[in-house]
Amino acid sequence: MLIYSLITARSGSKGIKDKNIIDYNGFPLIYHSIKISQDSKFIKRTFVSTDSEKYASICKSYDAEVPFIRPSNIAQDLSTDLEVFEHFINYLKEHNEILPDIILHLRPTYPNRNLKLLNTCIETFKNNIHNYDSFRTVCAFDKLPQKMYYIENNTLTPYYKEYNGMKEPYNMPRQLFETSYIHNGCIDLIKTETITNLNSMSGNKIFPFIMNDIDDIDNIEDLEKSKKNYKKY
Repeated sequence: MLIYSLITARSGSKGIKDKNIIDYNGFPLIYHSIKISQDSKFIKRTFVSTDSEKYASICKSYDAEVPFIRPSNIAQDLSTDLEVFEHFINYLKEHNEILPDIILHLRPTYPNRNLKLLNTCIETFKNNIHNYDSFRTVCAFDKLPQKMYYIENNTLTPYYKEYNGMKEPYNMPRQLFETSYIHNGCIDLIKTETITNLNSMSGNKIFPFIMNDIDDIDNIEDLEKSKKNYKKY
């Protein structure tokens, strides 16, 4: 089963300038995602999609493949993962490259992933691939969506006015609800055909891999916390 990784690293981060190449324990942050991809016995090729020539040069120095510079129109704050992955797949097609069966999405902001976790995730998805469109790591979440609201016209409005036949779930005891999980973005695996045939990054059936929370770097505070936890992970 052919697996490529795609590390997505645009240059316009707001919380930390040039976050994806900031020093993290002696290496650019993105290096840690490149290295773990290269170390996995399951991954054939490691690609980086970036809009920055500088980022591309750094990634190439660590033997990652950066065959194109991502167009600026899909490297904006509101650009979607689907746009980036479609661009990657179209590039492979246009250059007569073999398409992988699975694409591993690695975000550079999780430098503390370990190889055992990554390989376990890949092997788990491979063993279940005929029943699922994609695979995502998730963490248990202590907040319940059934009890959440949004504000519209200065009015507090519940997202769920009814849930599984239960009226006003936002007024009910939390013990009546199942555990909630949140997609943490640490490791995502997607069938290429899910993107090409379903025009989706997840498809209709997602395999849930429950894991403990792991540091995601978005700002300086996250960065310092993650560095302190580096050896533990």
